[in-house]
Amino acid sequence: MRKIGIIGGTGVEDTSLFGTLSPITVETPFGTAEGFEGKIEETAVYFIARHGKGHSLPPHRIPYRANIYALKKLGVTEILSFTAVGSLNRGLIPGTFVNTSQILDFTKSREHTFFDGGTMPVCHVDFSFPYCPVLRERLNGILTRLGVRHSKAGCYVATEGPRYETAAEVRMYGLMGGDVAGMTQMPEAILAREAEICYANCSLVTNMGSGLSWTALSHEEVVAMMDENAKTIARIIHAFLTDEEKPLASCHCREAAHAVGNFPIDKI
Repeated sequence: MRKIGIIGGTGVEDTSLFGTLSPITVETPFGTAEGFEGKIEETAVYFIARHGKGHSLPPHRIPYRANIYALKKLGVTEILSFTAVGSLNRGLIPGTFVNTSQILDFTKSREHTFFDGGTMPVCHVDFSFPYCPVLRERLNGILTRLGVRHSKAGCYVATEGPRYETAAEVRMYGLMGGDVAGMTQMPEAILAREAEICYANCSLVTNMGSGLSWTALSHEEVVAMMDENAKTIARIIHAFLTDEEKPLASCHCREAAHAVGNFPIDKI
């Protein structure tokens, strides 16, 4: 049976998107992870709302290591993430989904690795291409088949938050090649790679970045756009969980930590 993890961000916190799910708690060396589990057709699904119950966790306090470790412990081999983002690119307007392909990391205060040289050995994991090519190909196929307005690729700029970016930062990120800005892809993406889990991210552009919009940025605007697209997100999730297409791409995600004998889930 396939075991797939879904990690939802702002606006993707309603478990009714998945049918009937039961709450679960998983203890890890990095704290407790809370989520939900269920089954859709022949796929076991595990859902984590990264901001916690009632959106109580700001981006820099999300237990990223506990969440990813828990999914690994549960046997998850694929993760699809959803994030709300601001656009740094005038060609990516609100309501557009972006199958992110690269990352620029500007986070500052987060635990970024399992391999800290303490209870886990030092391991330098290749992160040239942060997202699994197999899952990205599958996601692009799904977005195309569903007729969803989307970009097949895009560079995600990970900022510290919880504040929004300044207009000067938005200009800088755009000049550096960034397409969208959000606060949660790092360290989540690298932790998934270290844990040898295939990982892809589907971002929804909820607003134009600071300086590209005539109005002040607000969390309410972000939530409203996510709510407006809730049914589309549910369709994407269902298609991803039941998709049987065989992608042409291949990946090495599940061998990422081979230098230390694969991710040592039982050695911590």
